[in-house]
Amino acid sequence: MSDVHSSEIFTLHRGTAPLLLSLPHDGSLITEALQARMTPRARVAPDTDWHVSRLYDFARDLGASILVPKYSRYVIDLNRGEDDTSLYPGQNTTGLVPLVRFTGEPIYLPGREPDADEVASRIDTYWRPYHAALRGELDRLRAAHGRVALWEGHSIRGSDLPFLFDGRLPDLNLGTANGASCSPALQARIEAELASQIDYGWVANGRFKGGHITRHYGTPAGGIDAVQLEISQRTYMDEDSFAYEQAKAAQLQPLLRALLVATLAP
Repeated sequence: MSDVHSSEIFTLHRGTAPLLLSLPHDGSLITEALQARMTPRARVAPDTDWHVSRLYDFARDLGASILVPKYSRYVIDLNRGEDDTSLYPGQNTTGLVPLVRFTGEPIYLPGREPDADEVASRIDTYWRPYHAALRGELDRLRAAHGRVALWEGHSIRGSDLPFLFDGRLPDLNLGTANGASCSPALQARIEAELASQIDYGWVANGRFKGGHITRHYGTPAGGIDAVQLEISQRTYMDEDSFAYEQAKAAQLQPLLRALLVATLAP
């Protein structure tokens, strides 16, 4: 049995297995009033983790809970801390309320950027409800099972983003905060699944080591294992048109299922 809780900010599918998928950059909504302050390209939210909720829809059959926001990371980035501390000091990145796109180009028209009061309002309106739901579901599942795994599902354009990384990103990018956010046994099981296949290149704790959610909620000693998987979008969609490509996705999904099954293993 499962149930769904939907609000203006997110949708939470409550499952029964000790696994929660958080997809904090799947949302693409931007209000018309906010769009009017943005550059034409930013209004289409190009840095969305396009279609990740569709890609992971099979996780419902595994009994997983799935938390999906409705609004774009341009409204607020749910995978940043509310204090906006940089996740990668010394490297280019985007913040809690991003001012630039992944290309480094501005999101807002000149003089239309949000001020401190607006940022605080967005934290209250969007960030806190999502994180309250995330914490509540983790606590519910941990109480029911003793332990719970948090899977952070992400995707990104895998090339032509020199502002963020050089060259071509591996197909699959596992992040565990250099091993701090999950048990060594869980990381070993996931890496074994990745190593046993030949279709996709992968790396552990490379350019992407896990964002705020992975690092903040991942407390293996406290019964919560957290991992992030950053998927290069070329593996399941067209990176230029943002169109979902069913054949590509169908090839990738069995591996993603195997990774989640490995995550659920006792």
